[in-house]
Amino acid sequence: MGDARDMTHLSSIPLLDPSGLLSAFGPWVLLGIGIIVFIESGVLFPFLPGDSLLITAAILAPSLGIHAWSIIATAAVAAFLGDQAGYGIGRRFGRGLFTPEARVLKTDHLHRAERFFARYGGASLVLGRFVPVIRTYVPLAAGIVAMPYRRFLAWNALGGTLWAAVMVVLGVLLGGIPFITKNIDLLAVLIVVISVLPMVISAVGKRARLRRP
Repeated sequence: MGDARDMTHLSSIPLLDPSGLLSAFGPWVLLGIGIIVFIESGVLFPFLPGDSLLITAAILAPSLGIHAWSIIATAAVAAFLGDQAGYGIGRRFGRGLFTPEARVLKTDHLHRAERFFARYGGASLVLGRFVPVIRTYVPLAAGIVAMPYRRFLAWNALGGTLWAAVMVVLGVLLGGIPFITKNIDLLAVLIVVISVLPMVISAVGKRARLRRP
């Protein structure tokens, strides 16, 4: 009965609510963080709270019974492995998984990642880490264009480690501000808005250019 109640409780937690997710994980919070980061990084499900989850975890670390360094280590490894999965999927299946009408495996998402990869090369695995949606599809694009594996490994390790460290350190710094700790849900929303703002601006600019005579 207890297990059933726990499963019902977990299923009622919104995926985009970082503090709710962390509380629901209970003593398995680090494992939960690792799974979320892994899925968002390379298993073609980009709509998970990657940035806000790490920042929130760092802010709530004392109450969760974990240390900042353990969050960094867990997230870095999960991000690295997630990108490995994305690269493998790209090499194995290529563009065949994507269709214009799909919700997740949408051709537009892949094209955006491919343009990002073409522009920044290996560095896109670092820069793309800080852009939601892009970070899910860039390793896939690297696999599709058959980026040399050793080169991919180096950039992937750097990107995952740097992203995890920056997000957690930012959370630790914000955790020292009383207003932030009392309004953690508002912070999570703000992080998501700031993260997707560059994509919104890019989309608006593209539409404006298409409408020009």
